[in-house]
Amino acid sequence: MFGGWISFNEPNIAELFSSINFDFIAIDMEHTTISNSDAKSIIVSCNSMNKPCFPRPVSFDKNYLKPLLDAGCDGIIASTVNSNNDVSTFIDNMKYPNKGKRSFGVNRAQLYGLNEKEYFSNWNNLSTSIIQIETSEAVNNLIEILENQEIDGVMVGPYDLAGSLGVPGDTDHKLVQEAVKYIVSICKKKKISCGTQLAKFDRNMIKNKFSLGFNFLILGSDLFALKNWSIDCNNLINEIK
Repeated sequence: MFGGWISFNEPNIAELFSSINFDFIAIDMEHTTISNSDAKSIIVSCNSMNKPCFPRPVSFDKNYLKPLLDAGCDGIIASTVNSNNDVSTFIDNMKYPNKGKRSFGVNRAQLYGLNEKEYFSNWNNLSTSIIQIETSEAVNNLIEILENQEIDGVMVGPYDLAGSLGVPGDTDHKLVQEAVKYIVSICKKKKISCGTQLAKFDRNMIKNKFSLGFNFLILGSDLFALKNWSIDCNNLINEIK
């Protein structure tokens, strides 16, 4: 599976990304200035194209999750999950009773009350819960973390993982690569989807990641696309000048 990543608060980008063959769209609210209102507009754009949309808020605290869930997202990517307690908190805030503790409210997700019963009945089974493993603590606790049956996928955060392992910025370092292989192997044993993000990619890089055992990849982002384009333009201009 392939995902697109939104870092700018522009619904038109989400509409464009949703028009191509991505399987889902993720919204980065952890490292951007995208607000809940911005996220709602992006979610609407994705929903209008029948594309699943997964925000990644700055925290999986209920105060961050509740507005996004009621705005109509299809799931959540929870950042920096380090322990079984973290997973329990995330699922409590993500799912309705009896699987969780999400409160019953009515907003866009429930079609403003027109299909609330259907939404309440189906959410626990249809929603997607993805956790990010991006610290040495999380790697050490991974087997225990994945005991929670409500986890649908694991996303490896290579930048934070590198920093946690004492090699900030060096995602190709042996320590990082060993940790990544371990994460993928445990996910495979537990039969849980595992993915990561590629800042820049080509066919060979994609094939390599899938050969390692990943089964979903987020291919860059609007931010990385502009960054890479800017570098290419700058190099070309310098060559011509």
